[in-house]
Amino acid sequence: MNASKDKPMIGGVCYTLNKKLLSEIPTWGWRLIFVCSVLLYGFGVLPYLLLWIFMPKVK
Repeated sequence: MNASKDKPMIGGVCYTLNKKLLSEIPTWGWRLIFVCSVLLYGFGVLPYLLLWIFMPKVK
């Protein structure tokens, strides 16, 4: 699978954060932040899931 760095992959959380809310951080930067926060005692799992559920979809 050849995924682009700027397209939604699974939930589209990082893509939506980039496009709708805080566009000064690139999509790959958001992905890196969430991966690092998950590796640090799983802190990023709950915020990611909540954002996945409640964040509006990007068309």
